Amino acid sequence: MLSRSSKYISRRFPSNITNSLLVSSTPVFIRSLHFSKPESLPTNKVKSLTTFQKYNFSQTMTQNNSVQISSVDEVAKIKNLSIFEITTSKPEQAGETFLVNDPATEDIIGQLPDMGLKETTAAIEKASEAYKSWSKVGARVRKEKILAWYELILKNKEDLARMITIECGKPYPEAIGEILYGASFVEWFAQEAIRSDGDTMPILTPSQRIFTTKQPVGVVGLITPWNFPNAMITRKAGAAIAAGCTAVIKPSPETPYSAIALKNLALQAGIPDGVINIVTTMKNVQEVGKELTTHPKIKKISFTGSTAVGKLLLSQASGSVKKPSMELGGNAPFIVFDDANINDAVDGLMICKFRNAGQTCVCANRIFVHSAIYDEFVSKAMTRMKETLKIGHGIIPGSTLGPVITEKAAAKMETILADAVSKGATVHEIIPESLKPQKGYFCMPKVLTDVNMDMVCAKEEIFGPICGIIKFDSEEDVLAKVNNVPVGLAGYFYSNNISRIYRVAEAIEVGMIGVNTGLIGSEVLPFGGVKESGLGREGSKYGLDEFLQIKSIVISI
Repeated sequence: MLSRSSKYISRRFPSNITNSLLVSSTPVFIRSLHFSKPESLPTNKVKSLTTFQKYNFSQTMTQNNSVQISSVDEVAKIKNLSIFEITTSKPEQAGETFLVNDPATEDIIGQLPDMGLKETTAAIEKASEAYKSWSKVGARVRKEKILAWYELILKNKEDLARMITIECGKPYPEAIGEILYGASFVEWFAQEAIRSDGDTMPILTPSQRIFTTKQPVGVVGLITPWNFPNAMITRKAGAAIAAGCTAVIKPSPETPYSAIALKNLALQAGIPDGVINIVTTMKNVQEVGKELTTHPKIKKISFTGSTAVGKLLLSQASGSVKKPSMELGGNAPFIVFDDANINDAVDGLMICKFRNAGQTCVCANRIFVHSAIYDEFVSKAMTRMKETLKIGHGIIPGSTLGPVITEKAAAKMETILADAVSKGATVHEIIPESLKPQKGYFCMPKVLTDVNMDMVCAKEEIFGPICGIIKFDSEEDVLAKVNNVPVGLAGYFYSNNISRIYRVAEAIEVGMIGVNTGLIGSEVLPFGGVKESGLGREGSKYGLDEFLQIKSIVISI
């Protein structure tokens, strides 16, 4: 397998690529980076920066439930492929490149510039220059331009969703759902742009008046993950530019094309060049991250990712006292009490456990079921999984479970299973191993019973399609186990006892609770966690304030 963590190249290409381009028997779109003076670049550098490649597919076809998929052929089906082009006017930016592949096939779909310190600094300077005018644009004009961006996202939703499926691996219907979810933040914050109200303070001295106004913080650095490559950008950037900020975005190297498309659509919508800037990198992630957290012209850093990386970024940003927003790791409990509707609880588990193959920060991670209904719940849940989970490339109609994002992530699932078995868990097969696709980073869904709290699956975030179900006997018992972790992003529980609903909702130490539902996200929800799951809130009426600062003004009359 080609590990996505080792895709970095320095003028070297896989053996099935001749001079970075091979003519396929199947017509494929070719998109190259555009330069103001392409003749000033060596020919090999122009070719090495080809965004989407032509390949000999005889070695890269995958047998997937009797359906052959070529990732680059799927890219070729994108109608408006130009929105995924990355452009630059500076030949010196054509340095090293990195490869992007499809986790469901391991096919390489393209390559992009591996930017570093120089390019990041240039992007910050460009954003700083754009901020001088964008911050002065009237709120109504910002609203109109952001709404135009929203309309273009919707207009191109099928193309955007297809790219998410190809570079991220999630099933196409889920990808469409992400585009609509991501667009909802753009629409929401466009409307919020005209609602950044100030206040008038009480008159304490007859000769003075005190009021407040809200102003954009300045240039912001946004670091986004691969599991929601569209929505995690729109939730951050939508709020930032609505507030009057400009942004430098570092997307995940696994899913950079979604970010590039959002920037290009913003330009088409009339949002000025420099307001949104993209830095693509794989090799230089630490270097780019450090520049975003330490450069004096960056006034705020917003990050979605692991707690460990979040702590590092916070430490780096503390030197210049940047305003932080951190949406970090979760370990979501999913509790089913003995007074719950079991069928509803199974519905909720299916929704919040297996989206994106279990790779969301709010996925059900630790499933606690009361001992009185444990066997019935496990039986019904496994039956539902066997009926509804269909593994395969997300572009294939009917597929409901795609791959995990990398070979390393797939290996982690095997480690979690081995740990559980060694400590007494029973593994239940949901889909026969014989149906596992021969290529790609696929992990077969598994249910674990006889789970105890010493197992990795009960202590750490899984981020995959492993479902460990833990038995409990009392409310006090389960709350003690649920809260005995350092993180607290989301949680879920099912109960029909109104007193218990209030009591447990207040007792679980998380930032978001789903009661009798497995789906909590929306543009009106303040999204964020407590403890080591982060700082600040995204979305909702509070999301804009993360990119604003209050100025108090005292006038003597």
